Amino acid sequence: MHNALARVLATDAASEMIEQLRRRHGPVMFFQSGGCCDGSTPMCYAAGEFSLSDTDVYLGNLNGAPFYMGLEQFGYWEHTQLIIDVVDGNGGMFSLDNGTGRRFLTRSRLFTDDELRGLGAVSTARQAKE
Repeated sequence: MHNALARVLATDAASEMIEQLRRRHGPVMFFQSGGCCDGSTPMCYAAGEFSLSDTDVYLGNLNGAPFYMGLEQFGYWEHTQLIIDVVDGNGGMFSLDNGTGRRFLTRSRLFTDDELRGLGAVSTARQAKE
């Protein structure tokens, strides 16, 4: 984990899994699922395989893989740092980690008041296109 003030971080195990998936599938991206189909889990897709809404929020990069979350869900998580880890188990049925015997997992911690003041504003997928 690199930047303590990042909104989303990857553990060493998650970074290794991202690199494995990138070698197999090319560039990847993440979307934090809000509970439909696969529960609340970080879903990994080949870049361009998941259609973002104009209001989806960009939280940062995990080893060069952009990480997004829906705007409404971000309202619940905006005070929280997401720490993406890997554990044994089956991944979400649509996520690239499915079938590997390991899956991505979101851990979290609340930002301190000082950290919250130091965070920059988030941008939406629409703003990123402009």
